[in-house]
Amino acid sequence: MRVVNFATCSLIALLICGPLTVCGQDSEDSAVSEDDVTAVSPSDANSQRWSLFDNSERSTQITGWMQLGYHNESNGGFNSHPDNLNLHQLWFTLDRAPEDDGAGLNLGYHMDIVYGVDAPNVQSFGNNAGNYDFQNGLDHGSYAWALPQLYGSATVGSLDLKVGHFSTLVGYEQAAAPANFFYSHSMGFNNTAPRTHTGVLATTEARGAEVYLGWTLGWDTGFDQLGSGSAALGGFSKQIGDRTRVSYITTFGDLGHRGVGYTHSMVVEVAFGDQLTYIAQHDFANVSSSTDSTDDVGINNYLIYDLNDTWSLGGRLEWWRNDTTSRYSAGAGLNWNGRTNLTVRPEVRLDWSPETDEEVTIFAVDAIIAF
Repeated sequence: MRVVNFATCSLIALLICGPLTVCGQDSEDSAVSEDDVTAVSPSDANSQRWSLFDNSERSTQITGWMQLGYHNESNGGFNSHPDNLNLHQLWFTLDRAPEDDGAGLNLGYHMDIVYGVDAPNVQSFGNNAGNYDFQNGLDHGSYAWALPQLYGSATVGSLDLKVGHFSTLVGYEQAAAPANFFYSHSMGFNNTAPRTHTGVLATTEARGAEVYLGWTLGWDTGFDQLGSGSAALGGFSKQIGDRTRVSYITTFGDLGHRGVGYTHSMVVEVAFGDQLTYIAQHDFANVSSSTDSTDDVGINNYLIYDLNDTWSLGGRLEWWRNDTTSRYSAGAGLNWNGRTNLTVRPEVRLDWSPETDEEVTIFAVDAIIAF
């Protein structure tokens, strides 16, 4: 409770004392990992951007954000602490990008540090207990610490390389709050996708597409291998014309805590003019383990409309099935980017399942301050 009170006071002080910077999502190009969020979340539209750190003379850039939120109900997903004002994410990013001088090997590194009620969701829960940040004394009630990314990076010509612990490529949504339009997460994100990996990931350009090829120790591992975890991670992302982007990401092999199998996520983003964007996502997982031997299938739709420079309106409609049980979700929300560092995201969401007669209506709102 002290942490929440301190975070609340900090939020009020920032709103009163300083010019703030918008954090919002780039609708043209979905973020594929949390290290991209620093380029997506703080808006470049306002030159009077407030920053907690002076990065002008630093080779290592230090950025981050604080997310506070309230929701009246929980559906068992990310937001699982209803009827409280929660500090979801106090997220710090340290990034030194490889300096591409056009020749030879260029090196860099990246690290994320997170505190809040969301931290257990980005810990390496695919690890053996006691390794890295999983069940290693970093949990304090509903609050915890996590290190969702810690990797070295390199560029050689057109080839980019990550080695270490990094965020997944799978799906449209990300764990980092500023990367998403909605405060809540889709069922596909919560149930059918990994959050992080440990391994090697190479990215390059081929025939106008961004191509990914990597190997990991399974799903959600942090410098550890659960059982015989060993899986491929790969796919592509390609811009088609001026308005459409298509991506396909797959993981297959021994996925560690999730079992042995194949999964994929396909995302299509279409911009209708300068204000309206439609995103369609299809998720599929076929795995075999003692705890999960059924297929997961999901179809998720987003529609985002920029009303003006301050307000955006969004809707999400989802169908997700595990085994023979279908679940549905429909939600609508607003993004308010009225000051330079601040985003406020109210939303209403209805989840239901005809097979189980479950139904829950969730009212929620959060605020994100980028620094």
